[in-house]
Amino acid sequence: MPPISKSGMSLIAGFAVGALVLAGCSSAPEESGAEEQPAVSVPTPVAIADGPGLADAITEDAMVAHLEELEAIASAHDGNRAAGTSGYDASVDYLRGKLEAAGFEVQTPEFEFDQFSVETESLSVDEQDVPVAALTYSPSTSDAGLTARVLAAPTDDSPGCEATDYDGLDVSGAIVVVDRGVCPFGTKQAVAADLGAVAVVVVNNEPGPLDGATLGDADIAQIPTGGVSQEDGPAVAAAPELTLTLDTETVTTTSRNVIAQTKTGDTDNVVVAGAHLDSVLEGPGINDNGTGVAAVLESALQLGAEPDVTNAVRFAFWGAEELGLVGSSKYVESLSEEDASNIALYLNFDMIGSPNAGYLAYDGDDSDQVGAPAGPTGSDAIERMFVERLQAEGIAAGGTDFDGRSDYGPFIAVGVPAGGVFSGADDVKTPEQAEEWGGIAGEAFDENYHTPEDTLANVDREALARNASVVGFGIGTYAQSVDGPNGVPVDEGRIAARSGQ
Repeated sequence: MPPISKSGMSLIAGFAVGALVLAGCSSAPEESGAEEQPAVSVPTPVAIADGPGLADAITEDAMVAHLEELEAIASAHDGNRAAGTSGYDASVDYLRGKLEAAGFEVQTPEFEFDQFSVETESLSVDEQDVPVAALTYSPSTSDAGLTARVLAAPTDDSPGCEATDYDGLDVSGAIVVVDRGVCPFGTKQAVAADLGAVAVVVVNNEPGPLDGATLGDADIAQIPTGGVSQEDGPAVAAAPELTLTLDTETVTTTSRNVIAQTKTGDTDNVVVAGAHLDSVLEGPGINDNGTGVAAVLESALQLGAEPDVTNAVRFAFWGAEELGLVGSSKYVESLSEEDASNIALYLNFDMIGSPNAGYLAYDGDDSDQVGAPAGPTGSDAIERMFVERLQAEGIAAGGTDFDGRSDYGPFIAVGVPAGGVFSGADDVKTPEQAEEWGGIAGEAFDENYHTPEDTLANVDREALARNASVVGFGIGTYAQSVDGPNGVPVDEGRIAARSGQ
């Protein structure tokens, strides 16, 4: 899952989309006397390719085996599997090998993205240093830093998300201090910049630092932007002036998605199941998002390339998600109007084995009344399907907002109904959630989020197994039918539902 913003669903436009590349197997003959490479083990496809059948076929052992491979890849490549690195390329090769051995034709479409690095980041408040983290794609200040008066944005229901939030305030020439929340960081920065601010400091709205956050796109980055912890926020907002120093660099590079689709099923009602494949540079990314990758991959292997299904199933593994949903955004941008219309729904799986696990389904109907509105028509039904499945397993599911932090964002933006399950990231588990699901109240669902400790040893295997079963159930259910009580619009109903998008 990308950094705290998980933003960028509408911020990625303008990049050139690479052509789809059909990847072939690596089948160069071994030199004489060389040790033969072990054959890739492929599961026997399920006999009944429906929700219960696929759910039962996905085992904890199989999930762990995939995670072991991804962790070994990270260990062999500087401790990470980040986009644009050899660790990511090796992760692509692992998935491609597994899928091709199972009979899938695999595409690895290449796309360009902006890679960001930081040399210096510092913030001075009354001559005291405060930890600050540059938001991805933030411009640099001068070498000497930028000193300016502070303007604290009002703390309303959408802090700094609209120009009207600053009515009556003199923003010009100020460093704006604004709370995280509701809208993407890139939007907060752009609003402040358009009003004349010279820099932005975003305060986390939960305990801990604001590390790894992103503006979503280099093209919208106008002024230096950093993030500070909730604990340091009051002192920063109350200071008469700040000195912010950021030395950053953004360079254009390439990455790839991995796409495989069943050879059977109706291609006018494609079920897309996706998970992001990349980690952050800071760690191996085993919960975020090796767990989602393992569940989607194992669902594909268990289903097989030619299952007896009603609807085609497309398995997608996204690159550069951690940099602002880049891979999924590029993919959606590349779709023709007809291809986009043929996608019946999108299922997203990002972090399903958090050590202080929750059991959350995306709030498709906005019944929680938190943050973003309801998803496109049909998202409510997808939520209901996942909630009912968790209930059948004795789990009372909670809701999680469509807050733009994962790859459902680009699909929702073009009217595709979406849903999925999630075990929690850096949000803090409430006492009520701890009573319902166990674990520790007052601590993050995943304290290892975006750190070197995001390893297999810190994955909750019970949560992993339970959620992976639910992943399989959802994919298998919609592979057989996208209409019915928990269905989504089809035919003319789909056209009508998406006409306003």
